[in-house]
Amino acid sequence: MIRDKSARKSEKSVSKQKAALPKGVIAVAPPSFRRERALIKRGVWPVAGCDEAGRGPLAGPVVAAAVVLDPKRIPKGIDDSKRLTAERREELFEEICATSSFAVAFASPARIDRDNILRASLWALARAVRALPEMPQHVFVDGRDKVDAPCDCDAVIGGDGIVMSIAAASIIAKVTRDRLMCALALDCPGYGFETHKGYAVPEHREALDRLGPSVHHRRFFAPVIAARLKHFPESVEREPDLFVADTLIASESEVSAAV
Repeated sequence: MIRDKSARKSEKSVSKQKAALPKGVIAVAPPSFRRERALIKRGVWPVAGCDEAGRGPLAGPVVAAAVVLDPKRIPKGIDDSKRLTAERREELFEEICATSSFAVAFASPARIDRDNILRASLWALARAVRALPEMPQHVFVDGRDKVDAPCDCDAVIGGDGIVMSIAAASIIAKVTRDRLMCALALDCPGYGFETHKGYAVPEHREALDRLGPSVHHRRFFAPVIAARLKHFPESVEREPDLFVADTLIASESEVSAAV
């Protein structure tokens, strides 16, 4: 049996948090390095975590990140990016970049339009893994689907809240994409990309209806199709992506955490 000191520390920390929380508030355990450490003890190294940001938005690319944490220099406070404030994400982004090896890949709106959002996301994740300075021997990826990488891979549902390397990748992907969307806001003013980062919030839908789609919008997501039909009816040439319904459901649940 492998005993992980970091896991025991996390359990003690959670117990203290539970004791300090008001009645009725549920404590959430932070991600641990347990799975990575178990592989390291078996001689498997490097071990990477990968995650993406931006599957739900109506505009902008999907950004994927792969991270190999240094077991001796893991920044404190790494967590699922959705549980962190924007300020804390920025701080951890800098710490992770300074102490870990990482890579980032992008799936453009054009690729999303061509392949669909799921395939484009998996493509970006695979490219991020392959772009690491050293090819990992094992990869943990957030979600249900494994990535196409020349190494062993485990898909972990809810992995950004469980596996520390995935959580670190979620921070890199989220901060990178947020910064990119702020840059796109300068290129396409009026849509509010700098605030909602392309998610389907009411302000974005209103701007989309008023201004029509920009070059950064995903052409076959349902609200974008509606706006194109209004402003450029001749450009609507095919049915929405079959994955759109799931994407829109996901985007609504992510909006509050992502903006």
